[in-house]
Amino acid sequence: MTVRQLPEAVVNRIAAGEVVERPASVVKELVENALDAGARRIEVVLAGGGIGLVRVTDDGSGMSAADLALAVERHATSKLPDDDLFSVSTLGFRGEALPAIGAVAKLSIVTRTPDADGASEILVEGGKKHALRPAALGPGTRVEVRELFYATPARRKFLKSERAESAAAIEAVRRLALARPDVAFTLVAEDRAPVTYAAQAHGAEGRHLRMADVLGAELRDNAVAVEGTREDVAISGLAGLPTLSRANSLAQYLFVNGRPVRDKVLLGAVRAAYADLLHGGRYPLVALFVSLDPREVDVNVHPAKTEVRFRDPGLVRGLLVRALKDALAQGSRRSASTGAERFSSFARRNGGGAAGWRRSAAPLHGFAEESQAAFDSLNVPSADVRTPAALPADTLDRPLGAARAQVHETYIVAQTEDGLVLVDQHAAHERLVYERLKAALERDGVARQMLLVPAVVELDPADASALVERANELSGLGLVIEAFGPGAVLVREVPALLGETDAAGLVRDLAEHMAEWDSTLPLERRLLAVASSMSCHGSVRAGRRLKPDEMNALLRAMEGTDYAGQCNHGRPTYVELKLADIEKLFGRR
Repeated sequence: MTVRQLPEAVVNRIAAGEVVERPASVVKELVENALDAGARRIEVVLAGGGIGLVRVTDDGSGMSAADLALAVERHATSKLPDDDLFSVSTLGFRGEALPAIGAVAKLSIVTRTPDADGASEILVEGGKKHALRPAALGPGTRVEVRELFYATPARRKFLKSERAESAAAIEAVRRLALARPDVAFTLVAEDRAPVTYAAQAHGAEGRHLRMADVLGAELRDNAVAVEGTREDVAISGLAGLPTLSRANSLAQYLFVNGRPVRDKVLLGAVRAAYADLLHGGRYPLVALFVSLDPREVDVNVHPAKTEVRFRDPGLVRGLLVRALKDALAQGSRRSASTGAERFSSFARRNGGGAAGWRRSAAPLHGFAEESQAAFDSLNVPSADVRTPAALPADTLDRPLGAARAQVHETYIVAQTEDGLVLVDQHAAHERLVYERLKAALERDGVARQMLLVPAVVELDPADASALVERANELSGLGLVIEAFGPGAVLVREVPALLGETDAAGLVRDLAEHMAEWDSTLPLERRLLAVASSMSCHGSVRAGRRLKPDEMNALLRAMEGTDYAGQCNHGRPTYVELKLADIEKLFGRR
């Protein structure tokens, strides 16, 4: 087969396939160019999901006519003044964006420098460049991209719906707006109302305000500040409480030197930091910024510049994990502050007020039992609390207050100085047992207690075999098992911390979750995964009546335990309601 040189138009379209995947790619490249040009205001307009039109207008430094002519040529850039590929301090550079876009769409660029008498315009349509011509525009640049992929119809068929493409483009703007809170952004799209993010001051305060604008008050109100420095690497931002989680990782906003990235090292570090706090495929919300010398990171390893390569990935990963864990430990006794909102929603759904109450056909279990029985049984508490009429001030001073009652043998109601706290007794005790197992494992192993009569547990033969293979790991956590014929194991000892536990139920639960024990993880992480399952079996169960001293002991233990605001699965262990919240529920405010 004869070797031949490809035509320039084909080469450009191949390059376009690497850089321009969808309208969101176009938006990202054009907005990054505007930021690199020193823009203070950027407007993004989308039509047809960005397939019909992407327009980005900025008030940056603009370009001269000569620079404009070069800007649409391949391998032309203003972002490598010293030709040093290992010291890129701008958001741009792979040198392909504008010519790649022009190769597959209809591209128009109008630009003007502050000292120029007028603006210049150039058109590129399907790779064909037109001559420069005069145009009207104030200082800055306006780029329009129309009919994306009209020159490559096969590529266009692989795009998603206009709504989906619009959402992806908007998300690209949101990420860049988070990266640069000092720049004002306006976003106009057909399928939603225009959005404007006002420019904020430099520094942490301005960044937090921009995060609230872009991500909403939920993250701001349910997050902890993250700060960390090691050698020449700095990390800052916000980390959501484990009780504020999502079913995917799309709400993880990561930046390296102001560049939005989806980097495997950083994503893995976030996952590791939350490993003890989130399970079951849940992902935390984070907005984290990594700053380091540009020479310590290669930003040109991916055509779309969404991945980077660190010179010392271990340093960056270790710092991020440590900074996140320290921040989460400081906020570890907090639970997501969604309690008042949930109660308000509950009240609205049920009509609020006496009339609404009468209209409700279904009984409000947990607050009132059915009909007259609710009133007849008011003198029969669900648990024998017998708290004194006046609780000691030093108890009410405590963060979780003093136990007043147990509701449905599942929830503890505690009074504080300025409100009340509802505690899920099982979830709370599960966290306490887990942290004790971890501490024992770090010291000298988990103490065991021998069963008077060893328990025989019948399992699927494959599960039984898999458990026996991990007998040494389980022994380190106080669970001693051995093979007992095909499809069965014998349990001789269990962790003493679990107290009276259902050994057979514990073993069956461990067998069910064995698939989650990733054999590629370090032994410590695998042991902690087992400990998490064990702690559930050693916890106070829902449905068990607690005495007043038991409830108060649980509250005090929670106050002294790391991460007590959420159980091992990321669910909240308690919800706090201030008096002001309660007064709002009853229309007193």
